[in-house]
Amino acid sequence: MADIDNKDQAEMDPADMEDVEDVEEEETGEDENSKARQLTVQMMQNPQILAALQERLDGLNGSPSGYMESLPKVVKRRVNALKNLQAKCAHIEAKFYEEVHELERKYAALYQPLFDKRSEIVTAAYEPTDEECEWKTDEEEELTVSKQDEMKEKAKLEEEKKDEEKENPKGIPEFWLTVFKNVDLLSDMLQEHDEPVLKHLQDIKVKFSDPGQPMSFTLEFHFEPNEFFTNTVLIKTYKMRSEPDESDPFSFDGPEIMSCTGCTIDWTKGKNITLKTIKKKQKHKGRGTVRTVTKTVPNDSFFNFFTPPEVPESGELDEDSEAILAADFEIGHFIRERIVPRAVLYFTGEAIEDDDDDYDEEGEEADDEEGEEEADEENDPDYDPKKDATPPAECRQQ
Repeated sequence: MADIDNKDQAEMDPADMEDVEDVEEEETGEDENSKARQLTVQMMQNPQILAALQERLDGLNGSPSGYMESLPKVVKRRVNALKNLQAKCAHIEAKFYEEVHELERKYAALYQPLFDKRSEIVTAAYEPTDEECEWKTDEEEELTVSKQDEMKEKAKLEEEKKDEEKENPKGIPEFWLTVFKNVDLLSDMLQEHDEPVLKHLQDIKVKFSDPGQPMSFTLEFHFEPNEFFTNTVLIKTYKMRSEPDESDPFSFDGPEIMSCTGCTIDWTKGKNITLKTIKKKQKHKGRGTVRTVTKTVPNDSFFNFFTPPEVPESGELDEDSEAILAADFEIGHFIRERIVPRAVLYFTGEAIEDDDDDYDEEGEEADDEEGEEEADEENDPDYDPKKDATPPAECRQQ
């Protein structure tokens, strides 16, 4: 048989031999690729290797790519020319945002009469007409005219009955407090002792800097006379910058808040909820006698919002102050961009539902991706579910 095989090979056309060699090489290549894939999967399941790769990637973050380093000097020179063009683009973009700020100021004046009327309705300074109170919901659009009239009459009778049973409230009670409690970003700041004070909040207004002045905006919190402080308006001003940093022009991404200033709250004696009194017992080292000492210390409160950390001239802050200011800037921007323009939708919860829908969609996409990954793993003949199991605590510590 060996002689026959050798004879067949000797009589085979050279072109056929080439074909045989090619096939063998392809099959060998496929085996090698399969082994490489298996080795890659095993490596990716090793937490030590993953940690080493992540450390390597972190070290590369912000460093020039090897490709750039390999470019000829004359090409690098041209790339530098492109970067200079990009820096000029950043300066033009800064001018664009300055004009956007001017447009915001212009349209703020157009919005303000509507916001003023909103405030009048909330505070019972103005009672809206029946026509102004008409609002067609999606459910009502699907009903026939006769059915709508019937439901309106029934609702009117129920409202009249309720009015007879209890005193008719003025305006929209606790409007802004409800808005704050409905928004996670703001409700996280609220303490139980803040709520009686915020019940007196009547309006929040946004004021932009005058033309020709440095870019800034001010939040005005308008309060009715109350037992807690004598101020009628509490203000918070945010100073912004809309120009690229000369040392890093490519980091420019629109106006950024640089600093903020609050105001002094004139608290009524004994009503300052930003402070609390604590009692501590102290024991004398020599005599052994015990005395009680009363101390006044800061207290968590929404109204600390009006006393932000001061930014020193050096611009350097400790980590706690940086974290407080970062959160402060986010809150100020959110109140300006979302809360004031859409307050009624946050009061009813409709704006919150819209925000939640956005997050749900992202979550569903993530779930789908996870499902696809799980399906791929199950279809993999080399997949071993034991390798994905979380190791015992004593193993993870090693």
